[in-house]
Amino acid sequence: MSRAPRDAPPTVRSVPSQVDPTPRSTTGRATDVVDVFVYVVVLNLFIEYVPAVISETFTLSLLTAVLLTGVLEVVVAVKKRAKGRFAAARSAVGKVGAGLLLWGVLVGSTFVVLKTIDLVFGDSVSLGGFVSVTLLILTLLLSRLVVRRLLAPPSRVPAPAG
Repeated sequence: MSRAPRDAPPTVRSVPSQVDPTPRSTTGRATDVVDVFVYVVVLNLFIEYVPAVISETFTLSLLTAVLLTGVLEVVVAVKKRAKGRFAAARSAVGKVGAGLLLWGVLVGSTFVVLKTIDLVFGDSVSLGGFVSVTLLILTLLLSRLVVRRLLAPPSRVPAPAG
């Protein structure tokens, strides 16, 4: 294979093939930003109305929301895999095993969130105990779902022929 001279402008043959450098589409980033906004609102409502949930500053609550967004994305991905195993299980033993795996992911995610927040923020942020964190996670995920559905473009339904 011949190489183009150094002074020559790059041609199709002289430019190495590259993967598209843009990490995600614009809508993906916009969705992430909306998720963080939703998480900030929900988290600050919990801080205001649930005595066990504490954040020393708004900045810490914003950083907590960003961290929760990342952690919960991982949890949702693991949960989807566990649900897939449950759906793919053919025998009763397989269903029970997959069900226990799914239950373990759901319960374990609460402890993962608690430990991650404690490691990153220490005593500056407290999400309370198991019950308050579980309610917070469920509320965050439900709020995110509702806002995503509200902001989703309307589906196009073909007009009836007639």
